[in-house]
Amino acid sequence: MLKGKNAVVTGSTSGIGLAIARALAAEGVNVTLNGFGDAAAIEKERAGIESEFGVKAIYSAADLTKGSECAGLVKFAEDTLGSVDILVNNAGVQHVSPVEDFPDDKWDLIIALNLSAAFHAIKAAVPGMKARKWGRIINTASAHALVASPFKSAYVSAKHGIAGLTKTVALETATFGITVNAICPGYVWTPLVEKQIPDTAKARGITEEQVKDFLLAEQPTKEFVTVDQVAALAVFLAGDSARSITGSLQQIDGGWVAE
Repeated sequence: MLKGKNAVVTGSTSGIGLAIARALAAEGVNVTLNGFGDAAAIEKERAGIESEFGVKAIYSAADLTKGSECAGLVKFAEDTLGSVDILVNNAGVQHVSPVEDFPDDKWDLIIALNLSAAFHAIKAAVPGMKARKWGRIINTASAHALVASPFKSAYVSAKHGIAGLTKTVALETATFGITVNAICPGYVWTPLVEKQIPDTAKARGITEEQVKDFLLAEQPTKEFVTVDQVAALAVFLAGDSARSITGSLQQIDGGWVAE
């Protein structure tokens, strides 16, 4: 059902985004990768996807903190592949700090990349999806779209915003064969999580090893979610079996926010 569809996956040069791009490619989806990183490593991943899965894989270095480049990414994919049928808004960044010390530039960056970029990409992709009467928009939210944690004011605000954006666009597109859902992972062992360990240790006055234990204390399973588990959920949401699921926040958090 997904074979021959075209996807844009933001923040897909590593971590969750790369796992989602690879999982979609395994289903026959052509993918547009986007993100920062070492050029040679990115090219290796891009070429590897093409050779391993027999699909077209392209790459854009669009800076998603700029709305015009978000729209440009969608246009690049449409011009090169013919359409954007699946949009995965996954790009994100984190900073951990008490609110009174939270740097203004970090707030602006996190809101721009984690929330505004999704809005701009959705705005650019929806007209084509409506015209084709088919589309899948999948936003990577977080357990922090549903609950808060200290020292993450910008991230929690952005992810709560993603939840609202997901629901609103789902209602607007429900009669056009488009579904809009958000995946809400708990702690996934990715470069993003790894990089916030030192800052969290400093903010809480504990060791880095204690931070890992602290993070997993939030998840009753006491295990990190894996990128492949998140990717499998994304593939399901893109498929025909999920065509009646829209406007949902899909928890994959080891029971973190269970009530």
